Amino acid sequence: MDTGQTVDGPTEKCGVVGVSFRDRDAARPLYYSLYALQHRGQESAGIVTHDGFQQHSHVGMGLVGDAFSEDDLDGLNGRTGIGHVRYPTAGSIDSSCAQPFSVSFKSGSLGLSHNGNLVNADEIRDELAGMGHAFTSDGDTEVIAHDLATNLLNEDLVRAVKHTMNRIHGSYSLAISHDDTVLGLRDPEGNRPLCIGKLEEGYMVASESAAIDTLDGELVRDVRPGELVVLSPEGFDSYQLVERENTAHCFFEHVYFARPDSVIDGNLVYEVRRELGRQLWAESGINTDVVMPVPDSGRAFASGYAEASEGVEFAEGLMKNRYVGRTFIMPTQDERERAVRLKLNPIKSTVEGKSVTLIDDSIVRGTTSNQLVSLLREAGATEVHLRIGSPPITAPCYMGINMATREELIAAGGPVEDVEEEIGADSLAYLSVDAIAEALGEDHDDLCLGCVTGEYPYEISGEETDRDVERPRTDDRELPADD
Repeated sequence: MDTGQTVDGPTEKCGVVGVSFRDRDAARPLYYSLYALQHRGQESAGIVTHDGFQQHSHVGMGLVGDAFSEDDLDGLNGRTGIGHVRYPTAGSIDSSCAQPFSVSFKSGSLGLSHNGNLVNADEIRDELAGMGHAFTSDGDTEVIAHDLATNLLNEDLVRAVKHTMNRIHGSYSLAISHDDTVLGLRDPEGNRPLCIGKLEEGYMVASESAAIDTLDGELVRDVRPGELVVLSPEGFDSYQLVERENTAHCFFEHVYFARPDSVIDGNLVYEVRRELGRQLWAESGINTDVVMPVPDSGRAFASGYAEASEGVEFAEGLMKNRYVGRTFIMPTQDERERAVRLKLNPIKSTVEGKSVTLIDDSIVRGTTSNQLVSLLREAGATEVHLRIGSPPITAPCYMGINMATREELIAAGGPVEDVEEEIGADSLAYLSVDAIAEALGEDHDDLCLGCVTGEYPYEISGEETDRDVERPRTDDRELPADD
């Protein structure tokens, strides 16, 4: 999607949260949770609550602090609710696709917050439109909402969710509100993260455990792939709606997206990144005077790399300007190059007269990497070696990451040596897929590696799949009996 902005790295997906309280209003805890998830989306933010009688909603464009005023929060009554921060991956960049998506219909009020991307949204939208459904956006979240609302006309809540789950394919973690009931749902392959938290006066679900920490809560566990959890102030009910032989956890959550202080699928992200740095040294370490990170995402990698080297000095060599965000407008090539200077400036005492290893989490288009190598040389570095804490990105992502097209991916067209020459580094090395799997303690078959292998865990038109795509296995015995 052309947003009119130039971003060299992959952009985050979205963040979702849902809470159910006993005697506490939900709006402000949701607001604080969205702040904790702000890194997952900066395009829009929204909250839906329910007071036991009616649904209340507010969505706004921009950062969480810009999207809500004190009056907005005061108007969101109720002890249950869901929230969302968005970076667009499917759908327009305007308020029509801001979430949570909310609707009222014959069977009550519905709100949906979605993190991920469906691969069959157009097919389902066309079918529902043929049945008379009117859509107000081109996003896939509204498709899920319409399908679920249709099922709720004839079925109880859990069965309705199950039947929607059997129709939608792709990656998703959902926070759902149906009247004053809050639910969390994770796709059958567990591609997108979702976890459960226990709070002093209730329970919650969130994309990352950092949001639970913000509310002084306790991480209970991850929502299992294919699992539906129904929250209450006293706990949650669990329904395993779909089971698959393998998962498809997104390895990029640990490499780049998630906060370092979050625990995802049982792994503390910070420690995973340090281990990836150690693996990077084991596979391609080089003795230089100093090793430095590209802030901020390269910091934990560089720390682990330096520790494993048992001698290469770790130092901060690039100073980040935190007041220049990803929305900085760069209409010309000259201004895009100037933007790197605005965002990052070398610390000459760390660099001048020294050989340098620069650590980053990934290379997408290569523009920033090329400019950083040039900056370090201009600052007096005698050598600049680049080490990357992930494999070469050679294919687009269909699971919710705004990565780039194949034509834009610098590693898609040739060997590593070509990328090394184009970037201008003295040497370049990436981390292997084996190292990623080892650091996460998972088999290759349980990871989504589509962006680095070109083979996807879902059936996508025109692309290879890395597994047999099977129909969901469901078990009605785990569902409540019909009334």
